Amino acid sequence: MRLGIVGAGNIAAVMADTVRRMQAAGNMRVTLKGIASRSLEKAERFAAEYEAEKAYGSYEAMMADEDIDFVYIAVPHSHHYETARLALEHGKHVLCEKAFTGNAGQAKALFDLAAKKDLLITEAIWTRYMPSRRLIRMLVESEAIGHVHTVIANLGYPIDHKDRIRLPELCGGALLDLGIYPLNFAEMILGRPDRAQAVCLKNAEGVDIRDQYTLFYDQTGCMAILCADAGSVCDRSGLIFGSQGYIRIENINNPEKIEIYDMQHVLMRTVSCPPNLTGYEYELIETVEAIKAGQRECHSMPHAETLHMMELMDEIRSQMGVVYPDDHLWK
Repeated sequence: MRLGIVGAGNIAAVMADTVRRMQAAGNMRVTLKGIASRSLEKAERFAAEYEAEKAYGSYEAMMADEDIDFVYIAVPHSHHYETARLALEHGKHVLCEKAFTGNAGQAKALFDLAAKKDLLITEAIWTRYMPSRRLIRMLVESEAIGHVHTVIANLGYPIDHKDRIRLPELCGGALLDLGIYPLNFAEMILGRPDRAQAVCLKNAEGVDIRDQYTLFYDQTGCMAILCADAGSVCDRSGLIFGSQGYIRIENINNPEKIEIYDMQHVLMRTVSCPPNLTGYEYELIETVEAIKAGQRECHSMPHAETLHMMELMDEIRSQMGVVYPDDHLWK
C-alpha cells in the first residue's frame, strides 16, 4: 500500500527508515509514496534522503493526492486532531502517532468521523503492536511469578527544552509524550484501573515535566506505580511483582530483555525479546493488513483502548492542573 508521511521530524524519519528496511528485507507491504511538510524545501530534502517519490509543501496537497492510500501522522500532539480529520475527509486511512489526540473529546470525534467515512484510523503506540507485548503477557498468565500484585515502570529523557514538550499550546508535558508508555505498560498487564492519583512538577509555562501516577485496582488488590520525566534520563525499566517472584523488563519503550527472579532474588531465567528492524514495522504491518481486510480498527490497539487512555490522561491532567488551550472546546 502507498504511504504518505505527514511531518518531517525525527519520528517521521524513523518511520521512513522502517519502510526502507522492510523493503530491503523483502517485505513489500508498504511503499513510501510521499512526505508532507509545511516547508516544501524540508519535504524535498526528506524525500530525497528516504527515497520517497513525492514531496508536498502542505498537508492539504498530500491529502488531495489519489496516489496515497494511508497516512502516518507525525506532527506535534496539538495538530493530531486537525491533521487526522483532514486525512479522513479526503478518504485516507490514518495511522496517528501517540498520544492520539490532545484530549478524549477529539479522539471520539475522529472515531465518529472515521466510522462515517468507512475508513480505518488507529493509534501508533508501537509497544501495543510489538510481539514482546504478547511474550510478557504469556509469562504473566503462566504464573511464572505467581499472582501479580504490583507493577512499577518509568520512562524519562532530557527533552524539556523542546517546544513540543515545554509549551501548552503544543499539548506539551511529560504525560502525553512519555507517561503514555508506563500507563500502557501497566494496563497491558493489569487492565483498566478503578481509579488513579497523579502529581507533578511543572515548568514555567504550566505543563508537567516530572510526573508520578498511581493506578489502583480495588477489586484485585493490585497497584501500579509509574513515573515519567521529561527533564532527566530514567532507566526505562519495568518491574512486575508477584507472590512467587518478580519480572524485570529492560526498556519498556522497546523491550530488549526479560529477567525472571524467584523470591530469594535469584535469576531463574532470561528471555530474549524478538528482534526488530526499528520496532515500527509491527504497527505498519498490522495497519496494512487491517485495511486490506476491510477492518476499521487494529486488534492490538482498538478504538476503545485509545479512548480509554485519552480519558485516563484527561483525568490525570485534571488532577495535576495542566490545561491546554483547546480543552474547553471539547467538554
